[in-house]
Parts: sequence; C-alpha cells; structure tokens
Amino acid sequence: MRRKFQHFVNDALSSSTASAVWGVVNAVESGVAQIAGLSDAAKIGDRVKITGAQSSFAEIVAMREGVVLAMPDASVTGLAPGDRAFLCTDEDFRPTPEWLGAVLNSNGEYLNGAATPRGDRAMPLNAPGAAMIGRRALGDRLNTSLAAFDTFLPICKGQRIGLFSGAGVGKTTLVGDLAKGVEADVVIVALIGERSREVREFVDDILESKGRDRSIVFASTCDEPAPSKRRCALMAIATAEYFRDQGLHVLLLFDSLTRFADAHREIALTAGETPSLRAYPPSTFRAIAALAERTGPGSGQAGDITAIFSVLVAGSDMDEPVADMVRSILDGHVVLERSIAERGRFPAVNIRRSVSRSLPKAAGPDENALLGKARRLIGAYDDAAAMIQTGLYATGSDVEIDEAIRVWPRLDAFVSVKTNSCEESFSLLVSALAESETAGEPSGL
Repeated sequence: MRRKFQHFVNDALSSSTASAVWGVVNAVESGVAQIAGLSDAAKIGDRVKITGAQSSFAEIVAMREGVVLAMPDASVTGLAPGDRAFLCTDEDFRPTPEWLGAVLNSNGEYLNGAATPRGDRAMPLNAPGAAMIGRRALGDRLNTSLAAFDTFLPICKGQRIGLFSGAGVGKTTLVGDLAKGVEADVVIVALIGERSREVREFVDDILESKGRDRSIVFASTCDEPAPSKRRCALMAIATAEYFRDQGLHVLLLFDSLTRFADAHREIALTAGETPSLRAYPPSTFRAIAALAERTGPGSGQAGDITAIFSVLVAGSDMDEPVADMVRSILDGHVVLERSIAERGRFPAVNIRRSVSRSLPKAAGPDENALLGKARRLIGAYDDAAAMIQTGLYATGSDVEIDEAIRVWPRLDAFVSVKTNSCEESFSLLVSALAESETAGEPSGL
C-alpha cells in the first residue's frame, strides 16, 4: 500500500520561529483567558501560547475592545493574570503520506507527544467546500463487505451518509467494519469525544492491521477541551482534502458529529453567541454544513471524499437538534436501533427507517425491483409484529403478511452477513427471498 503513495512522501520540515507578538493575561474565568495587547495583530481562530507557571496553547474565540478571549487546549489550572501570551505564526498544518498507519492527537503529534513529519504543502483548517458547479455527480457503487450496505443502503463514491445511534448499540464497531471493508485508497478516521479506552480498542482490535496500513486516525478524547475537539475534527477534514487533491479516493469516517456540534456549542456560547434550541446557537447548523460540504465528489483532476458521519441520538429521538440538522445535509441516513442490538443482531440496522439517497440510480432495474420487494416484506412484518409474536395473527388473513412471516428469519439474518462483493450480496438476497415462494407452514419469531 505504501508504494502507491511513495511519490507523495516528503521530507519533514522544520518548524519556523514563532512570532514575537506578545500580550499579557488580564484575567482567567469560566475556562477562558482574557489577553490584552494582541488585538491589533490577532484574528479569530488564531492560536496563542500562554507561558507562566504552566504553559498551554489556546484558541482565540472572541475579540473585544483592547482584549481577546482565548480558550486553552488544556485545563486552565495554573494560568494566572500576568502570564505572557504570544501569537503562533508557524501553525501551518502540513499533512504527509508518512502519517499512514499512525494515530495523531489534536496538535498533530503522535500520541506519545513526539513530533510528526510534515509535508511540503500547507492545508487550511477552515477551507470552503468545493464549488458546486464544478463538482462531479456521485460515482460508482462501492463494495463495503457488508450485505446490508451493498444492497439496501448502497454507498457510492463521493456520497455522505450518517449513522444514527444511541450509545452502546454497535456504532463504533460498524465504523471499524466500514474502515476495513469499503473500497478506498486512503482512510481518514476522526474520533472526536471518544473515551481513551475506545480509541485504543478501535486501533488495536477493530481497525486491525488490514485497515490500519491505509489509515490515519485523529483522536481527541472526551476529557479534552472544546477547542481541541474542534481542531482535531478540522485536521481530519484537511488531511482528507490533501489526499483528495492528489487524485485519490478518500474514505472519511467521522465519529461523532454530535461531539463536534457540542464542542462548537461550547465555543460559540463562550464567545457570546445567543443559545437557541437546547442551547445550540444558531451558528451550529452552518458549522455542521460547512464540515459536510468539504467532503463529497471532487472536481477536475481531484479525487473524491466519501464520508460516513456518526450521530449520537439521545433516547433514540431522531428529532433532537443535531440529528434533525444532519438528516437534511447528508445523502442518506442509517438508523441503528437498540431493540435490534438487544436481541443480538449486529449491525443493528433498522432497514425500514434507513435510506440511501443514491438509490435508485446506484442499482439496476432488477436490483431495484428486488430491493422494493424485500422492503415491502420487512414493512409488512414490522406492522404485524405485535400480532404475530402474541399469536393473534391467523395464517391466511393476509397474503403479504403470510409471505413476510415465511421470509423473515432469513431476511433478518441477511443484514448481518459479510460478503466479498455487491454481486454476492444481491445473490444472497435473492436466496433469502426465495423462501417466500416455497410452500410450508409460516413460522414467526
């Protein structure tokens, strides 16, 4: 795999000398440092280094007359009025293929704190999305090695989908399966707001060597301040754009968009923005949309970024603010349901509530007809499930329900199958539906 990228590998560059534009901390309150003396040179989003009894980096989130407000990347413990702060002007973010196989933190360093090699091209962390006129349409359907995604929920090159799930329903494991199974040249993984134990498990157990060799993982754990989480997310996007600009197909796995929205909310409220629905400020929608619009099909000679964003859904409420915002932005949504996970079927995808907007174009006429029939039977069984399971349904009352009962065990098991290709997945779906045409007494679950 590394030979494929050999012509992109660059020598590490030395960091430039930091600018000597200094200010002084006036006050520290509510997790924010108020700094005087930087107003003439600083801009929103700049980073500063505060030195005193304890040194830390901070991001400027608001500017007022004569002072700037900066949120530290670590705890404010140890910061005090009188500490000096200087602008960092050597903060260029320079991805490189040498990062493949590595796990980086929100400072772009290896997790042990060692400095990483740097490429020869600076990538902006807050770049605009590609121009809508120049963008290509969605590309070909991708093999995912997961039968449910190869058939009911196809992912096309350049598509953006969301995984909607409560905590503990198998979301992270599914993200790892997609990292290993989806066709791509490079995989960029953003683990935003995850537990440190989960980061280790994801890299060592879920991603494994098969997926790790073509992947770069950016991790910001749940105990890190909001600026670190947001910066880590933006670094992952910028790295995906770097490889896309080389003409490569990039798979971006972003876990989770909810934690990014939470980090944005904390920063925006600190900067003085007015809270709105469930304390999310009005700028939250634009922040999420700007992030998503940086992915998708490329233009010209550039490659594509296929993006899969996970969304934490509290209490399975698909109408909570972040989930509601995200559904309108992405090209499909996949709902993972706790009741399905509790009966032991993984991935716990609710096919009926999930949709890929790449259909019907992503499939042929025969395939669409097959998917339509399967969805009708799934819907018929779901609608009658309570009667079937309590024994109140009488065989022969409804032809479609009778057919759904016959096919249900094999169709439900089909969602868990791992395959080698889309063709194999459709072949297995044909076999699963063939049960509906055989004679025999129906048996419900």
